[in-house]
Amino acid sequence: MAKNFIVNPPSYRHDTVLPLPMEVSADAWAVDAACSGNPGQMEYQAIDLATGAQVFHFGPVFGTNNIGEFLAIVHALALMEKQGIKKSIYSDSYNAIVWVNKKKCKTTLEYSEKTQKLHEIIRRAERWLLTHTVRVPIIKWETAQWGEIPADFGRKK
Repeated sequence: MAKNFIVNPPSYRHDTVLPLPMEVSADAWAVDAACSGNPGQMEYQAIDLATGAQVFHFGPVFGTNNIGEFLAIVHALALMEKQGIKKSIYSDSYNAIVWVNKKKCKTTLEYSEKTQKLHEIIRRAERWLLTHTVRVPIIKWETAQWGEIPADFGRKK
């Protein structure tokens, strides 16, 4: 749902251009990952919920969806800290939120020449979590209630 253009804001919201449910804060970023196969070509992104703009995008690299969801949250946390931003982060991945809270990516992705670079990125993310304090809420996006997360890549069949 990433858009590079402004849409008309919903009539029931004045803090966002996206059709967000009232219980979702627009002062937040949404993150999501997509993977073609699992493992397969994985990428992730963050969307600003007030503007609908893409905040960052990474990939594709060979990995898994859960790794992408984990890295997306850590990437958002690190970027917010670096830029002095304090916003909530929404993720639709319960596993990724648990992994971030435990500061450990519990992937079973095999280590190989093909996955070496991604495993290095995972270790860097885990190190970041161990050496920094998470200062923003990480909130589970309730897909069943709210629909797809705005950072969704829109490839589900």
